[in-house]
Amino acid sequence: MIKKMLMMALGIAFIAACHPENSNGDDPGNGGGQGQEEPQKPKHQDEYVANTSTLEGQWRDSVHTALAKVFKEEKIVMGQNTMPIWWTIFGSKPSDGRSLYISLHGGGGTTAAENNGQWNNQKKLYQPSEGVYLCPRAITNTWDLHFRPESDAFYEEIIHMAVTYLSVNPNKVYLMGYSAGGDGVWRIAPRMADHWAAASMMAGHPGDVSLLSLRNLPFMIWCGAEDSAYDRNKVCAEKIEEMDKLQKNDPEGYIHEGHIVAGKPHWMDLEDAKALPWMAKYTRNPYPSKVVWCQGDVVKEYSYWLGVQKSEAKKGKVLKVEVKDNTVTVLESDYTKVRIFLNDKLVDLTKPVVVKQGEKTLFEGKLEKSDALLKKTLYTRNDPAYSFPCCVEVEVEAKG
Repeated sequence: MIKKMLMMALGIAFIAACHPENSNGDDPGNGGGQGQEEPQKPKHQDEYVANTSTLEGQWRDSVHTALAKVFKEEKIVMGQNTMPIWWTIFGSKPSDGRSLYISLHGGGGTTAAENNGQWNNQKKLYQPSEGVYLCPRAITNTWDLHFRPESDAFYEEIIHMAVTYLSVNPNKVYLMGYSAGGDGVWRIAPRMADHWAAASMMAGHPGDVSLLSLRNLPFMIWCGAEDSAYDRNKVCAEKIEEMDKLQKNDPEGYIHEGHIVAGKPHWMDLEDAKALPWMAKYTRNPYPSKVVWCQGDVVKEYSYWLGVQKSEAKKGKVLKVEVKDNTVTVLESDYTKVRIFLNDKLVDLTKPVVVKQGEKTLFEGKLEKSDALLKKTLYTRNDPAYSFPCCVEVEVEAKG
């Protein structure tokens, strides 16, 4: 795991640094179808530039060193699992950095040879007008090959490698997948919502996944109207209706499009390729004014600018929080303790911050910026966007 490697390499001392009145010793930061001809993959490394005088520059240097083998060998190894990765680059690099499209292949619970064939097919399937198009080979050959609990760390490492070696903008990372890859998108998109700029699901089955966490993630649903295996066409249509309702009740969130393609079976003849320019219209906002977070199969300690205790995190638990005019309001919580990470883009840190739940004030006061917390959150989250100088930890009333 890259986090462990960086901690060992830099000898970071983790310091609990929430708001000044926090005396709690609990650590706030631990945290199939026919394709086109295969494009030739460029074998070059973009110039890597890092300002080593800054914290972010030092972090990037450390990631660059830690992932040199991943870039050279084009595979990620963690424990007993190996994920080969393949990529190619389209278009010129924009001034704000390249896009990254992580594209998950079909297959599933079948032979390694069949899944390898599906992986090779995925390499040829789509061509963005700009960006790094990257296809990971799933770490298993099981039906849930793209969303095994171990998978999330691999996707994070792909992003780290692409940012440091391929000049990718971390706010322009897109997730997509076909068939079994679509199964993966249904699960991975919401449980890692704070990583993606947009996502598109092609011909997959959602199972029992909750869509609540897609509040700030533009999401596309594609399925053939004749794709009746496992009732994909029916359940995808139901999920489109569910997204419609979520957006109706929360008009500023749940951006989505749904397409049940008339006359098409499991293979949609690349009608779904329209997802790429649609996704490209969006960039990630790491600091949405409202976060809706529902725990998935792999529980997380953080989402966007919120954190919870690992001991309280369980599948299905919901947390809804919004921030406006220096007031943070806990709208709904299944937790008894919530951590709110803040910076100058979320609130005016020169003024008092108020945290409320209903009519009850949970915290009020000015926050002091902590360099220790800034460093701690960077190396815990491994994403400069989620490096925070301030944190307020509050006890809240859990619903029910």
